[in-house]
Amino acid sequence: MSLKLTVNGHTHDLEGVDPTTPVLWVLRDHLNLVGTKYGCGQGLCGACTIHLDGQPVRSCVLPLSAVAARRLTTIEGLAPDGKQTPLQKAWCDLDVAQCGYCQAGQLMSATALLARTPKPADADIDSAMSGNLCRCGTYTRIRSAIHTAATASST
Repeated sequence: MSLKLTVNGHTHDLEGVDPTTPVLWVLRDHLNLVGTKYGCGQGLCGACTIHLDGQPVRSCVLPLSAVAARRLTTIEGLAPDGKQTPLQKAWCDLDVAQCGYCQAGQLMSATALLARTPKPADADIDSAMSGNLCRCGTYTRIRSAIHTAATASST
């Protein structure tokens, strides 16, 4: 059985890949898209967050069979033209990342938040980001970067 997967606007034929394989491992091992990270393997930490039809999902617990004919976006696909998004720029300007391991998942969740709530309040941010853990504790800077990106996007 041959599965097709559309990631970041490109369709890939995944012939021979077990349909029960978590999308995280398809991305990393078969498509060489290694920006999405493995954290806990249980969908609890958010390091593996990607977008499925624009919604943030945990790729470590999402089987390949569940995403056929749907649109996936990874951290590599956020800025396909190579230019930083306002959120990525704010992330860099405010030195959000420390170790950086959780950052791809954090950015994917924050991007989805800003797409549905262009001017989020602190409570919106806290709710949307609650499933993304940062062992370095940069939560205050994450919130500031989201607010900065929201302001930059509206000007």
